[in-house]
This record gives sequence, C-alpha cells and structure tokens, in this order.
Amino acid sequence: MHLSRIFSTTLTVLAICLFMSSNALLAQDWDKVTIKSESVTDNIYMLTGRGGNIGILAGDDGVVMIDDQFAELSDKIRGAVSEISKADIRFLLNTHLHGDHTGGNENFANSGVAIVAHENVRERMSKEEFNRFSGRKRPAAPKAALPIVTFTQDVTFYLNGEEVYVFHLHNAHTDGDAVVHFRNGNVIHTGDIFFVGRFPYIDLSVNGSVNGLIKAVNHILALCDEETKIIPGHGPLTNMAALTEYRNMLVTVRDRIAPLVEAGKSLDEVKTAAPSAEYDEGWGGGFINPDRFVTTVYNSLLSEKE
Repeated sequence: MHLSRIFSTTLTVLAICLFMSSNALLAQDWDKVTIKSESVTDNIYMLTGRGGNIGILAGDDGVVMIDDQFAELSDKIRGAVSEISKADIRFLLNTHLHGDHTGGNENFANSGVAIVAHENVRERMSKEEFNRFSGRKRPAAPKAALPIVTFTQDVTFYLNGEEVYVFHLHNAHTDGDAVVHFRNGNVIHTGDIFFVGRFPYIDLSVNGSVNGLIKAVNHILALCDEETKIIPGHGPLTNMAALTEYRNMLVTVRDRIAPLVEAGKSLDEVKTAAPSAEYDEGWGGGFINPDRFVTTVYNSLLSEKE
C-alpha cells in the first residue's frame, strides 16, 4: 500500500515527539504546518496536520472534536474548525493519552471545552510514568489538560442528528483506548488502534498488547460494512478492506512468533526467523520499523506467557 508523503511526515514527527528528549530535537517549525480538512459526510470531517488525525462532528448543537494534536497547533485547529462551523467546540474526546493526540487539551479546556476520555487516560495523564520502549519518563500533564468527564465502558452523545457511541477496547494500543462510532453516518474513528499501511506502535508500558490489538480490530470490523468510512489514528481516510488487511498482517506475524515464544526461543532467534519478512518493505516505513515491531510482538507475547 502506497501512502502519501503527508503520512510519512506525520509518522516521523510522532517518532520524534515520543522518543526524543533533547529540546533541540523536539523543536518543530510549527508555522509551516497546515491543518487540512477533508469531508467524510455532510457533517463529519477529518483534520490532518502534525500528529494524530482529528475527527469533527459539526452542526447547530455545537462541535464535537476527537483528539487535538499538539499545543502549538491549537490556534490553527480552531481556525480550521471555524471554516467548517461557526458553532463552539463543546466536547473534546481523547482516544488515548499520547501527546500527539492530547497535546492541545489544556488550550481547549481553557476556552471552555469539556474533555472526555476513558478513566485510564485521566489516571495516567495525572502522574509521571516511565516508558520502557523509549527509556524515558513522561511527565504528568497540567491539571487543565486532564479529562473532566471519564467513562469505564462506553458513553453516547446525541448531537447534530448523530448518535455518537464512544466505547473502550481493552489493552490494545494502550489500556485507555476509545473508539468513536458515528452510528448514523457509518463512520468510525479508531484512534491509534489503526495505523494505515504501517506497523503499529503497541505501548506495552501502558498495558497495550498484540492480542488485545487484534481483538480490538476484530471488534471494529464487526461494526463495519463496505460503505463504512474509517478515520485512523494515522494515515489517510480509509475503509473496511484496509482495516481487514491490517488485521490479517497482525494475525500472521503474531501467529508466527507465538510458537517460538512458547518454545522458549530468544528474541534474537525470533528475529532470525524473519516472521514479518513479506510485510517489511511495505509496512516498515514508519517509526515502528520491522525490528521494533517484531520486538514488541515478542515482548507482548512473552509477558502473557509469564
């Protein structure tokens, strides 16, 4: 699958923001970032810029926004939303805790937007945590950036003629993942459960797991038909066929590594077996390269065995 240059740039920036500690490396030329809007349905839109994809539901009842990229882009995001609707942003839904999806929380909260997320998102954002993948600490978020409404399983919004069903999927990309299903519009925002055409980042530090990710994708697929439009966490607007291809890749690589883990093989031995070989060229161009992906799947399965 060939992806746009925008997608590759987004993933590169995500890698920098997640895994680099130097302020110089973290510095970005935010002035050059353009927030682009793509119509999904008559009142649902996808915004892209730098970071996770943003979902927008617009109408007379106000705007519901899904994720908010980085703090430095908040004004540009507001500007893009204002081109879609003159109504206020009423609710901001966080699909999970990572900074390229929650970085603007404080800015939007300070302008009166109510932030909603799974309870684990608020808990984890409230404290400093260590990421074993990067080997670095993630500081606690400011109080204003924290969700003020949380849920354990699901919550539904009835706005703008839409039934917006938000539900939790366990231990997939993280332990706080939320999927947003616009039931009337037949649109699903997956958050980072879905990276289009790229090996995913599974955050084991916050209880993400490969088996949980596969279960989550299967759950989403059960809600889809051939007309469903899918807003992924990263990548272009897509559909059920692409999500199915992604699920099949995950299952294939998992099923090749699992018996090796069960047999007590070391990580080096698993890498030598090249379990992701036929996917590496097409799917390994993001910040999760083939070596990182195989390592993550191995460690995920090993932790379940232990």
